[in-house]
Amino acid sequence: MRLIGKQTWVYENPIYITSTGTAVGPKEAAGPLGKLFDHTHDDLHCGEENWELAERRLMEQSINSCLNKVNLTYQDIDLFLAGDLLNQNVTANYTARHNQIPFLCMFGACSTSMETLAVSAALVDGGFANRALASTSSHNATAERQFRYPTEYGGQKPDSATFTVTGAGTALVSKEKGPVKITKATIGRVVDLGITDPFDMGSAMAPAAADTIQTHLQDLQVKPEEYDLILTGDLSGVGSPILKELLMEESYDITVRHNDCGLMVFRPDQNVFAGGSGCACSAVVTYAHIINELKSGNLNKVFVVATGALLNPTLIQQKESIPTIAHGVVLERVDA
Repeated sequence: MRLIGKQTWVYENPIYITSTGTAVGPKEAAGPLGKLFDHTHDDLHCGEENWELAERRLMEQSINSCLNKVNLTYQDIDLFLAGDLLNQNVTANYTARHNQIPFLCMFGACSTSMETLAVSAALVDGGFANRALASTSSHNATAERQFRYPTEYGGQKPDSATFTVTGAGTALVSKEKGPVKITKATIGRVVDLGITDPFDMGSAMAPAAADTIQTHLQDLQVKPEEYDLILTGDLSGVGSPILKELLMEESYDITVRHNDCGLMVFRPDQNVFAGGSGCACSAVVTYAHIINELKSGNLNKVFVVATGALLNPTLIQQKESIPTIAHGVVLERVDA
């Protein structure tokens, strides 16, 4: 692996996404991408006794689906990199307790999907693992209970709020040739422009996304036209326009090449406020829809930039502002 500038990794060996797996809840299954997900559930409990167990089941289902597609088992995997939104990453930790794969727990809030993918590729590229699983999850009810109010409370939200995706996504990373190659990654910096409203994550995270995208383009000395799609994680309806405006101020026009996972996973008529968010938002869209688009040749080169708000409920109550981060990974179609 080579370092370009201070933040961009270029993988020296061919590193592939050999397989992916996804599992989602009912609202996601009813959304525009619903038919693409491997597992869908018709209620938030996903057949479990509580929401935390439901989230764990989603992660385990995404892993099992990913491995089953290539006829592998847990014993065939060298490293498991995973994280989620819950305190102490309990979904990932308890999943690792079950699968007994050597485990690196990671947390980047909603940027965790690309954080785990970038680091998995780096470890495989460096020869520290032959096969690595990158996985993340979120659940609407578990996130609401932890970060906002219990769902039973029925608290009102402004239109700037986002709707946490219930789901999990997993990618198998290896040097074994697959249809999609991981070629580069740009590791983000923590950016905080003083936003204090936990119901406006889009405004808080847009500057981090802009910083990572601008850094990526500058490090590699390329223009936005290098990519068929520059995809952000969960800026949704509020943050996406801000991102485009911030980059336009720096003479980077991504208008015709940008989309956001939070705007893709739901339809506007699904009552999701400004759109989707959560660790699973970028994971399920990327590992289901974007991978399929690359495989089919509708896309050839995509820069996926997952965005995360690194907030804590206690610190928000203490009137702290919200630090944010964005990590980006370049995915390229492999010719058959």
